[in-house]
Amino acid sequence: MILIKSSSQIDEMRKANIIVRDTLNLLRDNTKPGVSTYDLNKLAHDYIVSQNAVPSFLNYNGFPASICVSVDCEVVHGIPSKKKILQEGQIVSYDCGAILNGWHGDAARTVAVGIISPECQQLIDVTEQSFFVGINSIVSGVTRLGDIGYAIQSYAESFGYGVVRELVGHGIGREMHEDPEVPNFGRAGHGMRLSHGMTIAVEPMITMGTERVDWCADGWTVKTRDRKPSAHYENTIAILDDGIEILSL
Repeated sequence: MILIKSSSQIDEMRKANIIVRDTLNLLRDNTKPGVSTYDLNKLAHDYIVSQNAVPSFLNYNGFPASICVSVDCEVVHGIPSKKKILQEGQIVSYDCGAILNGWHGDAARTVAVGIISPECQQLIDVTEQSFFVGINSIVSGVTRLGDIGYAIQSYAESFGYGVVRELVGHGIGREMHEDPEVPNFGRAGHGMRLSHGMTIAVEPMITMGTERVDWCADGWTVKTRDRKPSAHYENTIAILDDGIEILSL
């Protein structure tokens, strides 16, 4: 069931998403070689709590941390660890959620650890741009879910990249995952129409090689099957009569 939000409810979601945005900026600014993903998780947790919010991910279906930290070939859901130390030249994806006054915010970014290769930087840039290509054409009552996925897929694949099929975006509001699913691939002109008051998380997961993935033994971490790097970019957006608003920017 699609849950339509009022203007006042979108206002509450905006507040939660500002906390998510600021947490991701804090993580970006503290990303450097030699830092453990455990310490980055603690940094994020402490900041979210200091804003009188709750980390969405902590204990969600048993997830043991407040953020997901996914390095290089890890697509999503990487579990922070004292043993996982960031190294020069890696790329790291942060996925973060926060609950404030019962409303969720959700966003993700991929950033460089020190100096990275031009190939990895292009992957990060294309992944981010694919998000904007996907959402920039949204018109309430006209755009269909398939239009977003088609735009993201077409843009990313024009660079020879893979678009992960087994993980998708989602509706969001009082629950972190609501209807509808928002794929990063699809056929233009297909799927439900987007309408005023819908709030969705659009999150391209783009790989340097195959789009196929493997689930790891920890039950959470997802890696590219060919172990080539992957990047992730996500924002929560609200569909309005006069366009869209990116709540987490």
